[in-house]
Amino acid sequence: MKTPGLTKLRGSVKVTVRGGHIEAFVNELARERIEVWNLKSIGPNRLEMEVVISDYYRLRPLLKKTSCRVHVDQREGLPFFWNQVFKRKWFIAGFVLFFLMIYGFSSMVWDIEVKGNVKIPTEDILLAAKEEGIYPFQWISRLPEQDKLSKDLTRKLSGTSWVGVSKTGTKVTIEVVEAAQPKNTELQSPRSLVSKTDAVVTHIFAERGQPEVSKNDRVTKGSVLISGIQGEQAVVAKGDVRGLVWHEYTIEAPLVRKQKVYTGEKKEKGYLYFGSTAIQIWGYGKVSYEQSQTLTQMDPLTWRNWKLPIGWMSEDVMEVTELETKQSVEQTVIRGLERAKLDILAKNGADAQIVQQKILHEKTDNGKVYMKVLFEVEQNIAEELPIVHHQGE
Repeated sequence: MKTPGLTKLRGSVKVTVRGGHIEAFVNELARERIEVWNLKSIGPNRLEMEVVISDYYRLRPLLKKTSCRVHVDQREGLPFFWNQVFKRKWFIAGFVLFFLMIYGFSSMVWDIEVKGNVKIPTEDILLAAKEEGIYPFQWISRLPEQDKLSKDLTRKLSGTSWVGVSKTGTKVTIEVVEAAQPKNTELQSPRSLVSKTDAVVTHIFAERGQPEVSKNDRVTKGSVLISGIQGEQAVVAKGDVRGLVWHEYTIEAPLVRKQKVYTGEKKEKGYLYFGSTAIQIWGYGKVSYEQSQTLTQMDPLTWRNWKLPIGWMSEDVMEVTELETKQSVEQTVIRGLERAKLDILAKNGADAQIVQQKILHEKTDNGKVYMKVLFEVEQNIAEELPIVHHQGE
């Protein structure tokens, strides 16, 4: 017999019937007009068939009458599905609650970013935004239109020419364009440019003031390079003066270089995070590594182009060991010189140029290389010195 219609909705069971009067049982099924399908013999005095739930309960008097027994092998259909759902109602409730929480979280403002402000404090902008209804945990649907927010914030924040408000998921970005302010020209007293160290002048350009030295002149610390006195007038001297300066360095560099590397061993930890709160799910236990470094990766849930403030955070606690590499004397000398050159540039500006270097003394002792090195550097040598007018002049 063919499968009756709507069996998935009505529900059906697959059963095995056994007993000594199987033929009589089949005849009783036909007499009572009970619909069965996929009826087949599976052995002596045994048959297999399928029947809808409503007819299954009509089998009992027929089984009793023919001295047969029945065993349910399989259940299918909507009634059984809802029965399983009802048994797991707390799981389903939690599942629904989880999605309601995600929907709620994605409907609130979680982060507010302020960009473009230089002179106006971020706190003042956030305070003005809060007065307009922009603050963390505010419902996004309650925010006014972006054009209105832009106009109101521009009006409230003095010193701005435009304030833009944009929403991306749960994040609100406030972009500020500050109004151009006229430059306050600070009145400076007359001053000269003097040498801040002993040097040999390699370049001099006087934009304002009277040059007092020439190229290749040797100067000492405090020597006037560009005077702020032009005739009877005192001015603010301006210009560019560069010269050769000698820097003596005492360098100490170890022959054994220590470097931290990963061993490949790691412990993984997993967290479920909501905003700034994280709940650890796995990876409990003490980390036994003597040295370690933790690498963190965030994987937020997304909806369309929005990143939700909820997701998965994984941490890899990597075991670290210290690797010692023995270097030759030549390699150690090069490394020490490079470190000294970086120090020279950091102290004298990126435009400083190392012309030459000379190792005055070098020795190796107790696993270290000791050097005394003289560097010849071309650098800016000018600094300002106010002109003091004495009474009576």
